[in-house]
Amino acid sequence: MINFAPISNVVGVLLIIIGVLMFSALPFSWYYHSNDAEALFFSGGITILCGLLLWLARFGSGSSVNKREGYLIVSLGWLAMVTFGMLPYLISGAIPSVTDAFFETVSGMTTTGASIVKDLEDIPAGILFWRSMTQWIGGMGIIVLTVALFPLLGIGGVELFVAEAPGPSADKIHPRIRETAKRLWLIYVGLTVALTVILWVAGMDFYESINHALTTMATGGFSTRNE
Repeated sequence: MINFAPISNVVGVLLIIIGVLMFSALPFSWYYHSNDAEALFFSGGITILCGLLLWLARFGSGSSVNKREGYLIVSLGWLAMVTFGMLPYLISGAIPSVTDAFFETVSGMTTTGASIVKDLEDIPAGILFWRSMTQWIGGMGIIVLTVALFPLLGIGGVELFVAEAPGPSADKIHPRIRETAKRLWLIYVGLTVALTVILWVAGMDFYESINHALTTMATGGFSTRNE
């Protein structure tokens, strides 16, 4: 019998994180006076609201996660992130086709680097930042971040780490799984900040620097320019 309580709990938290990250694009939208602020605000709001509803629902009872539920959480988590992750493209009209928006979001969150956008310089600044952010999210695996937050959720996380994390096997790091997840993300964030500063000092403007730092750390390759 599948325990849906931890599944709705974790997927809800994932959506809340995705919604907050959508809001992180708003300062660039305001600074560059682009026309995507409303789309980003509504996308983030819808995503956070749905995440809160799932988190508060907690269908069923119990917090233990077996391997089957771990893989189910990862699968549903990625599907939810992609589904809600394409909202800024659709609501802003930057990528009006559902199929194209889905492709662009999947490409970002899997760090594939393929794109259907023909002219990047026509895309509003906030949407371009969100596009870069999708690669950064996928670069480490946001579910690893959720594992780091599991002490707050009261859930064990090794099954999700087995299903999601790149790098060493979970058997070798099982005794300190949460600490490992936290350290991985701290290193990832630290390197991203360092690369942003390096690119900025080297002559790139701050917006270009942070976009390229996000996609470079994720080894995804998205850019803000056509060439």
